[in-house]
Amino acid sequence: MAKQLISAAVLLAMAGINGAWAEDYPARTATIIVPFAAGGPADITGRIVADILSRYLGQKFVVENVVGAGGTTGAIRAARAPADGYTILSGHLGTNALAPAFYPNLGYDPQRDFEPIGLTAEYPELLVARKDFPANNLKEFVAYTKANPEKLNVGHAGLGSVSYIGCLLLHSAIGIKPTMVPFTGTAPVLNAMLAGQVDYECDPVLGTLGQIQAGSVKALAIASRKRSPLLPDVPTSHEQGLPQFDMAPFYGVFVPTGTPQAIVDKLADALSKGLNEEAVQKRLAELGAESVEPSRRGPKALADLVKSEAARLLPILKAAGEK
Repeated sequence: MAKQLISAAVLLAMAGINGAWAEDYPARTATIIVPFAAGGPADITGRIVADILSRYLGQKFVVENVVGAGGTTGAIRAARAPADGYTILSGHLGTNALAPAFYPNLGYDPQRDFEPIGLTAEYPELLVARKDFPANNLKEFVAYTKANPEKLNVGHAGLGSVSYIGCLLLHSAIGIKPTMVPFTGTAPVLNAMLAGQVDYECDPVLGTLGQIQAGSVKALAIASRKRSPLLPDVPTSHEQGLPQFDMAPFYGVFVPTGTPQAIVDKLADALSKGLNEEAVQKRLAELGAESVEPSRRGPKALADLVKSEAARLLPILKAAGEK
């Protein structure tokens, strides 16, 4: 009985400590780990999150780009950080749902080692090719790539990144296995494509929008059921007869498992309030994001999305034989 009383007292004391932490949180600068290079979709989204949290929680939330291994280097660092709310991961579909398909010895479990905070955005992917690529639509692309798979170099942001996963789904649908060339992020991929070093990539709209509008590269298809308002002349994969190429990766905010619930709630509330702002919604729309209604933003909704996307996509990736 005495032991039970001591245990209860310890639990009450810990609850009090956690409550005090949450009440004071944040008391200092917090770090948001973006696991990809500066300039790409993950980086831009992470900086939107940092601005929202800084404004609503009254402390600096600074972005740190930790690149490597398709985003998993940064994710591992975040997973192993103290669970105190001062290290946050701005992750996505690859780092927080599908990474185990590519890294058998991953070093973290996306669903067990992270607490979801909230969904930030979903960005439909585009199939984007170099300006002089010998195909001008998805039908021509399929015909050319089937005839010349050994000639193709495909840029991506690392094994397990959304750019890698998107093109892997595309290749699986077509039945080809071209050379996949890794970079530290999709911004370096774009630079390589502009230099003629890679033939095409699969990337969310915002990553290549400026170069598409400038005519430096060409968009062949958007991997969605509906066209992007930013690129209304680019047909969807569904319109062009390849519905298997359907990819709108989620980008979300996560903290290490064990973070006090009150801190999780504070972060989730601040994020949702920021995403409700008209200026933030306009900014995300300008970047090519699909609107995310409030009911899909919270911790439980993000946890459910992680599980459903893993269930949908992991079998396809495994069938493609990629490890």
